[in-house]
Amino acid sequence: MRLNGKSMLLPFLLVTSLFFFWGVANNLNDTMLAAFKKIMSMSDLQTSFVQMAFYGAYFCFALPAALFIKRFSYKSGVLLGLGMYAAGAMLYYPAGQSGEYWQYLVAIYVLAGGCSILETTANPYILSMGSPETATRRLNLAQSFNPVGAITGILLSQYLILGNLHKADAAERARMSVEQLKTIQAVELNSITTTYLGIGLFLVFIFFIMMFSRMPKNSDSDKSIRLGKTFGRLFRNKLYKWGVVAQFFYVGAQIGVWSFTIRIVMQELVLDEKNAATVFLISMAVFTVARFIFTALMRYIKASKLIIFAAAVALACTAGVVLGSGMFLVVCLITISVFMSLMFPTIYGFALDGLGDDAKIGASGLIMAILGGAVLVPLQGLVSDTSGSINLSYLVPFVCFLVVFAYGFMAKKAGK
Repeated sequence: MRLNGKSMLLPFLLVTSLFFFWGVANNLNDTMLAAFKKIMSMSDLQTSFVQMAFYGAYFCFALPAALFIKRFSYKSGVLLGLGMYAAGAMLYYPAGQSGEYWQYLVAIYVLAGGCSILETTANPYILSMGSPETATRRLNLAQSFNPVGAITGILLSQYLILGNLHKADAAERARMSVEQLKTIQAVELNSITTTYLGIGLFLVFIFFIMMFSRMPKNSDSDKSIRLGKTFGRLFRNKLYKWGVVAQFFYVGAQIGVWSFTIRIVMQELVLDEKNAATVFLISMAVFTVARFIFTALMRYIKASKLIIFAAAVALACTAGVVLGSGMFLVVCLITISVFMSLMFPTIYGFALDGLGDDAKIGASGLIMAILGGAVLVPLQGLVSDTSGSINLSYLVPFVCFLVVFAYGFMAKKAGK
């Protein structure tokens, strides 16, 4: 891989590693809903605040990150993102000492802010490392390492966090003395703290590797920021504008499907949190393999046709989760992950195609669209709580996949 006569292989590999690291954070965070529900006897809506903090941070930090890398460079954005990610992981220590839920939400917000900066930086950075003709395929390849990180995050949670949860359920905890309950919660919260501290220390190590590595700056020669004109051009670009909308709903679907996977599997197969997490792990494994397969298929089949087909199957499988039960439901749930695998990077590639110098600001809009995880997951939790059925809550991802399906046809019409 060469650009302007220089090898891009090492920079490509280093930036691709970032996709792994925020994959760890994303899916480790998904399992925290089940963990906090058990530890603090919370409702589905209350636990969804974890995702509100995480993906709310994505929304808040994406545009400032885009302005930062436009003013400085992609490498500067990488270092800033890694620094915040590590700091957020370290904040789990004071949160664990206090045992206060809101302090965990602050730690999650800071950590996710770092991930937002990394995503805003790394996605267009990868697109810039080669010819425009292969940009979407190149991004799909880099994104293929994101679910590898996700699997790692699930494994960390399964064995270091969920595996250390006390067997007592909410009713049993309610009958415990204050001292007994605090003792149990201290052990459970400590498993969360030590896991995140370990991640934070490792990220500090990666920070210094990135700092001293030679990376292409790919910074703008024009450092001036004309947001009004840039936003005007972006808003007039139909494929970009609706790409942001499609990304909002896609992320809401993805996070919603995964956030409640452990809970619905526990219900349908009568398993505890640790064993139910195995189904989540399988979902991520097939998601990972499928992303590589879809990336290869893009050499022969137009990406728009692939995403239309994937959205159609995801719709059918989500309906299976709403209406089905038992092992049939679990198979449908796992299959959704197969066909979600190509959606995020493909929507991203469609939306940024041909934006030129507007790509950095445009990328921030697509990362801000990750707000869908903060808005739609609590909605899904609310549906679950008010209806008394976690199955019915999957109607929220169903509607989201309809939007992705429609965007696929828009991209097809544009010749993608």
